[in-house]
Amino acid sequence: MENSPIQYLIDRYISLNFQVHKKAEALIKGKIGDDLTNDQYYILKYIYQTGECTSSDLAAVFEVNKSAITAIINRMVDKGLIERTRDENDRRVIYLTLSDEGKELHQNCMKKVRVLVESIITQFDEVEITAFLDTYEKLAQMINNKKKEELGE
Repeated sequence: MENSPIQYLIDRYISLNFQVHKKAEALIKGKIGDDLTNDQYYILKYIYQTGECTSSDLAAVFEVNKSAITAIINRMVDKGLIERTRDENDRRVIYLTLSDEGKELHQNCMKKVRVLVESIITQFDEVEITAFLDTYEKLAQMINNKKKEELGE
């Protein structure tokens, strides 16, 4: 294995990314409990923010195939968290919205996750957290650009 400065930084990034991602997901799962999987939580959050969407929208946003989204949505419909509504002009289009129970669960989970995240970010001063978020947004944009580049867009 190469021991160059760039290799050190690459290894450090990969290690930190794994640690932060896996541990943050576990902490979130601990807060949302057994009512939802993390994927279901993020889907609830997305639908709450958009008001309504289609399964195809979700598949695109979460970068998974439509069958994976359909399986998750079916479970969430069975739990009474999501409702399906056909488009009046095109019966092939099915919109997904949150039920009242889904909205309530979303709000309860968001409160718990907000407390968790607040307990972490308040350990940084405002300059540190702002610089981190600016850098993280830049990283997200660079990753989005790389993805588009690889897709030939």
